[in-house]
Amino acid sequence: MQTTHNVSHDEIARFDKLASRWWDPDGESRPLHDLNPVRTAYVAARVALKGARVADVGCGGGLLSEALARAGADVVGIDLGLKVIEIARLHLHESNLKVDYRKQSSAELAAAEPASFDAVCCMELIEHVPDPAALVQDLAAMLKPGAYLFMSTLNRTPAAFGAAILAAEYVTRMLPRGTHHYAQFLKPSELARLLRQAGLELEDVSGLGYNPVNRKAWLSRFTAVNYLLCARKPL
Repeated sequence: MQTTHNVSHDEIARFDKLASRWWDPDGESRPLHDLNPVRTAYVAARVALKGARVADVGCGGGLLSEALARAGADVVGIDLGLKVIEIARLHLHESNLKVDYRKQSSAELAAAEPASFDAVCCMELIEHVPDPAALVQDLAAMLKPGAYLFMSTLNRTPAAFGAAILAAEYVTRMLPRGTHHYAQFLKPSELARLLRQAGLELEDVSGLGYNPVNRKAWLSRFTAVNYLLCARKPL
């Protein structure tokens, strides 16, 4: 869902199909709704959001963007899916929040506004782009010195394959088939290497637990399925 050079048009089309139901807490985006409070709290625990300038890269329909804006951040949300950006903008009329949504690539934002953000969030996106290293370079370029990058993705383990693909896409059909591709999942060590190559310092890796039956989500030490991480750009 990223730059004109680092983009899968099939992935954009897949998520655009979900656009009209993005804000339905019982629709295909249900896991995103359930995970969103934990992700928001993870960011808020490390960055004073009130007055902070935050980029939400791969923002989709705006779940995280709105949560960050509600906490007082000045949010720029970007995505290359036109339909999801339109839905995100429409939902602002309901929420009465302010978010600067743009149909823009990570490379375009990094080039236009380098070193401009106090925090950058990129949740569940890196496993959908052809060139993860290029995406991480873009994200790093957006950060001010001393600013923080927050990412979440799926680990490349049998546990993640079972939970995110077999269970979610085939057994419960909570997600459309083809949402995830196991070969594109990244181990924390692999993502940490990309962060170092982009000049960032890894500060934390936490597991993100989720029970789809009771719809509870939580942070844990278990990173074998889904994980969140925080990295910092040196001063």
